[in-house]
Amino acid sequence: MATLARLSRKALKITPTLSLSSHHHLRSLSSAAAAVQQHQQSPPPTKREIVESPDRVKWDYRGQRMIIPLGQWNPKIAVDAYVAPNVVLAGQVFVWDGSSVWNGSVLRGDQNKISVGFCSNVQEKCVLHAAWSSPTGLPAETSIDRFVSVGAYCLLRSCTIEPECIIGQHSILMEGSLVETHSILEAGSVVPPGRRIPTGELWAGNPARFVRNLTHEEILEIPKLAVAINDLSKNYFHEFLPYSTVYLEVEKLKKELGINI
Repeated sequence: MATLARLSRKALKITPTLSLSSHHHLRSLSSAAAAVQQHQQSPPPTKREIVESPDRVKWDYRGQRMIIPLGQWNPKIAVDAYVAPNVVLAGQVFVWDGSSVWNGSVLRGDQNKISVGFCSNVQEKCVLHAAWSSPTGLPAETSIDRFVSVGAYCLLRSCTIEPECIIGQHSILMEGSLVETHSILEAGSVVPPGRRIPTGELWAGNPARFVRNLTHEEILEIPKLAVAINDLSKNYFHEFLPYSTVYLEVEKLKKELGINI
């Protein structure tokens, strides 16, 4: 009996200890499971986004500048004139109404004025420049009057082209040269400095020489070519947004109706 009593007392002392340790172990397991479940339910941490400052100046280094102001001179382009996106206009350049300057041309008016008249066209890869002064005493600016067609790859420097003329492609007109109205230069012609092409004549060669007089039908076809190229340039305007003041009416309606867009 004495032995049985001692064993009973020892069992009573061990049982509370085991129950406390098992309870503590269960609490630790439940807290660990809760932590794992909370970790699984919580969303992953978001990456920090870099927001660009609205004051930053954006430059497109892949393209080129079409309009290049020089000093007080800024190229002027009429509203209905077509200038291709990769044309370079620098300095004193004036592109008047209905005219067109086509892809790859360079008009460099850094020393003197360059003007492209009404319904005239300067075709692809042409280079127009102007010197400080002309050896003939005439104005050194490069002047293209109305209804003139300048063929591709031409070089014009301080020359004057009067109304309704055709300059063939790959032609070169040097300082002080003058092409009078109703004249045609054949392709590849070179007009030396100070040379005058009289009205109503066809010239060709290097240097350019008189070939023959133009017929009445040929003279009538000169402005028709300029008008046809002008009509062709209108198709390219569909690729650009037109000039308009419709946005002013939209702003007025937004204020009247209290619309925040």
